[in-house]
Amino acid sequence: MSQSGIDLDRSLGYLLKEASSALRTAMEEVLRPLGMSVTHYSCLELLAQRPGLSNSELARGAFVTRQTMNVLLQALERDGYVTRPAEAPVGKVLPARLTPRGQQSLEQASAAVRAVEVRMLSGMTETERSAAFRILRSMIHSLRDGDGNDGA
Repeated sequence: MSQSGIDLDRSLGYLLKEASSALRTAMEEVLRPLGMSVTHYSCLELLAQRPGLSNSELARGAFVTRQTMNVLLQALERDGYVTRPAEAPVGKVLPARLTPRGQQSLEQASAAVRAVEVRMLSGMTETERSAAFRILRSMIHSLRDGDGNDGA
């Protein structure tokens, strides 16, 4: 145990952060040759699943600031991966959509990311994978929606 009282080898939060960091590193390694970052990939994936998302919605979905997403969207638009209207159809929101080039780029990136996920789960049985998904969703739900009172 360290002086702070937390044994990092037994801290679930620390292990989750370490797993998240390892996953991000592995994803960056397979995306880099495609000219992408994880944030770039996340943006394209979000737009494929929900065309027309705003800058703010994309930023939330990719876990970055609105400013970071705005810079990325400008670059993606300049490079022909996404398109946005010159003027907002409603309010100030400029909904983004993938171009055919963006869709093709996303298909390559998705295959690379799937390979990383397969590698990450390769040491687990199907039952263990299902349990991991269930457990992680439960943790997310408890932290986002729980009030900190477990009813005990």
